[in-house]
Amino acid sequence: MNPPTAQGLILHARMATLAGDDGYGLIEDGAIAWREGRIAWLGSTAELPRAFDALRATALDARGALLTPGLIDAHTHLVFAGERAHEFEQRLEGIGYEAIARAGGGILATVRATRAADEASLLTASLPRALALLADGVTTLEIKSGYALDSEGEASMLRVARRIGSELGIDVRTTLLGLHALPPEFSDQRADYVREVCTQWLPRLHAEGLVDAVDAFCEGIGFSATETRQMFGAARALGLPVKLHADQLSNLQGAALAAEFGALSADHLECTDARGVAALAAAGTVAMLLPGSFYALRETRLPPIAALRAARVPMAVATDLNPGTSPLRSLRVAMNMACTLFGLTPLEALRGVTVHAARALALTGRGRLAAGLRADLVLWDAATPAELSYWIGGTLTRTVIAGGTRVA
Repeated sequence: MNPPTAQGLILHARMATLAGDDGYGLIEDGAIAWREGRIAWLGSTAELPRAFDALRATALDARGALLTPGLIDAHTHLVFAGERAHEFEQRLEGIGYEAIARAGGGILATVRATRAADEASLLTASLPRALALLADGVTTLEIKSGYALDSEGEASMLRVARRIGSELGIDVRTTLLGLHALPPEFSDQRADYVREVCTQWLPRLHAEGLVDAVDAFCEGIGFSATETRQMFGAARALGLPVKLHADQLSNLQGAALAAEFGALSADHLECTDARGVAALAAAGTVAMLLPGSFYALRETRLPPIAALRAARVPMAVATDLNPGTSPLRSLRVAMNMACTLFGLTPLEALRGVTVHAARALALTGRGRLAAGLRADLVLWDAATPAELSYWIGGTLTRTVIAGGTRVA
């Protein structure tokens, strides 16, 4: 049976397909064709079926350059107003993250700025951050709310996230992070706030089609395990998947809690213990590594990489792009940090921003190169996959294709 005619064709690429459970899945001198947003065929250029001959005249000749799936940044907070460079200065002067937060800085500082911005201003401020990720090869992006902490403000943040996807031609997955911090107007009404998020905000925003998943910040300066369970129970009742900021600053058994609810991912994990690792492995939950915040906060306690690896817990890597603890606009730099700071291999880092990042967003049709999958492709000014983690900064992308359409 002849393959269908594709809408695009790349020839003579060194393709890292990431097929199978391990390895780069390299195809030397490869070709890939797509139509209607999906990969129609891939293999050796010499074996390209004649059904695609008509596309040769407009085909892109990679001349041996590296081709990978589009990258996936599965944990960002990139919709916000303002910045917190002064907190960077404070931390360098010896003031800790928790002290800054308890003094009214941290997340609440961004809440004040975000509440003061209208939706158009939020979009204007946030688009350049998304564009930086796109220029770095990101074709799928997760964006969390959590910097408005009131019903209408959270809705505005999620609408802006959706707008970013439509403006840039990439796929944006939205996450409600209502339990990010306690807003000042509820400072002595914690239970009322959690109840309002669970029973009013979440059903409304879900009904409006603005929520793909639900997250919470389970920490001593955030929300307790009991409050997180209440939030996750509300999400489960609506059929929404959950994920969790877990064990970043302390071990509240956040990883085990995430696993208890079958979370898509447990994120940060610097303080996760053996019980948490075992729970993640049993649940199939992705360990989301966020080296940007580890670096920016000058942390010294590493996530339990060796234990996660030994338990075969899938490890994803993301930027955690946010104004306070990870002002990181490059997923490739996050890959480098994951290798240099956490000890990942370049292969683990690449699979962490493709295969495992897709799993962390419950997206089965991307993250690899295979017939039938979404045509998210990046052609790089690089010859080997390791170069994506090796080079620090700069621009390596030559062509970025999302859903079969060139977007950069």
